Amino acid sequence: MSEDFELDTDDLNRRMDGAMTALRHEFSSLRTGRASGSMVDSVMVDAYGALTPINQVGTINVPEPRMVTVNVWDKGLIGKVEKAIRDSGLGINPVVDGTTIRLPIPELNEERRRELSKVAGTYAENARIAIRNIRRDGMDQLKKAKNDGMGEDDHKIWSDEVQDMTDKSIAAIDAALDQKQEEIMQV
Repeated sequence: MSEDFELDTDDLNRRMDGAMTALRHEFSSLRTGRASGSMVDSVMVDAYGALTPINQVGTINVPEPRMVTVNVWDKGLIGKVEKAIRDSGLGINPVVDGTTIRLPIPELNEERRRELSKVAGTYAENARIAIRNIRRDGMDQLKKAKNDGMGEDDHKIWSDEVQDMTDKSIAAIDAALDQKQEEIMQV
């Protein structure tokens, strides 16, 4: 089997890229003092007996730099949408205006900036953990192949390849975190 073994590096790369994409999506939900429709993407509304993403119960708009609006389609859900936004931990106080819920984005104070910076760090650490789990999967495949007769040299080459992919992904996560924290701390 040692001659036939080929580690699926494309799969490992794809999974590591997926972890990076998930991190970028989580970073986009962190507000940095400017309004963005993606800020409310993570908000889940208890609609019709199931947790539903907010974008499936209303239209999300950004009419001005410090305002996000949610135009709720079903009048019966306005209270539930408002409650979901309050409970989401975004630190935004929704204002109900008919079927529209306005979310004024307050200026970030220094304490809130530090708090958001810590949240960004947590998101980055979760992404690092995902990358390390993917690395472990690759190393487990190599260990199994070694037990099935793979040579020491081949094992070392493949291990170095997996470690190199891991190091590059971790470096990309660190760079994205530094950039996001700098963005958050900008006044």
